[in-house]
Amino acid sequence: MLILGIESSCDETAAAILRDGHELLASVINSQIAVHSPYGGVVPELASRHHLENIEPVVVAALNEAGITLDEIDGLAVTQGPGLVGSLLVGLSFAKALSLVKNIPYVCVDHLVGHLLSIFLEAEPPPFPFIALVVSGGHSSLFRVNDYSTYELLGRTKDDAAGEAFDKVAKILGLPYPGGPAVSAAARHGNPRAIDFPRAWLDCDSLDFSFSGVKTAVANYVIQRKQRHETLSTPDICASFQEAVVEVLAGKALSAARTNGIRDVVLAGGVAANPRLREYLREQGTAGKISVHLPSPVYCTDNAAMVALAGHHRFSEATRALDTDVYSRSYLGRPQLKPGKHSYGGPEQPGSQPPC
Repeated sequence: MLILGIESSCDETAAAILRDGHELLASVINSQIAVHSPYGGVVPELASRHHLENIEPVVVAALNEAGITLDEIDGLAVTQGPGLVGSLLVGLSFAKALSLVKNIPYVCVDHLVGHLLSIFLEAEPPPFPFIALVVSGGHSSLFRVNDYSTYELLGRTKDDAAGEAFDKVAKILGLPYPGGPAVSAAARHGNPRAIDFPRAWLDCDSLDFSFSGVKTAVANYVIQRKQRHETLSTPDICASFQEAVVEVLAGKALSAARTNGIRDVVLAGGVAANPRLREYLREQGTAGKISVHLPSPVYCTDNAAMVALAGHHRFSEATRALDTDVYSRSYLGRPQLKPGKHSYGGPEQPGSQPPC
């Protein structure tokens, strides 16, 4: 079976061709970093317009790279959400048009499911069940993945996602967009123990996250030093901030594995490309006799290969319907919650270790 995957949830227009759920024939990604850099973040209207311009050329490029024609495609897999509604609509509408004109069934994929299963694009994926830590600009969540279609939400961010905190700290420090890689690059030249930024462990048994406090701590630190006309070390600030975030992410992921009696942890999402997070999680996993599985960086950021893979494993749900809509927020693993309902966590707990 040949699956054409289409991804347009944020600011990357991507297409990929996957054969039989494991052989990746093509993966094409068109990034909009240059478009949004002058604004210091993604502008939804501009993102949508550029998806409209790029979606057909990207799909054609993927077909050419795979050496096949559209007539050979057996099915389509497209991101339905979460993400920017305008961007998502471009991808879904394009998939619907192909489905109608070429009589090809399509299946909608949750973007987070793509991240959860992205490790299966690698040669040696973990066995089920495993713990998955999904970390990106919009999500910081822990899942127990029981099989290709069953996911249990164990913890999630109560405020800022880790990637969002990285981007905001980059803005505070005047670093270029995209902020996450800029902070990571500066941190390589800094001392991670130079500044004792707080770690939000929340309750002693909580697997939820909170990163708004550490972001605010960075902002206050910078303001106070400027008021005193003291020299700021951007590398030290970045390294200390990054270490605070990394310790919490890794600590809770490994805690989830121990609590559930699982020996395999998967890291996924855009922030999973962060070198320090990858290094620290692997080190701590080895110390705790837990296997840590890391997708290649190209499969961490938004891509259509993971969408095609997720679509392959749920193709029994494929349709040709034209009334399918997109959604901006994912409730994956939270069937008891309804859209519009939120819950918020408690205060931060400073220190380098969990309170219990």
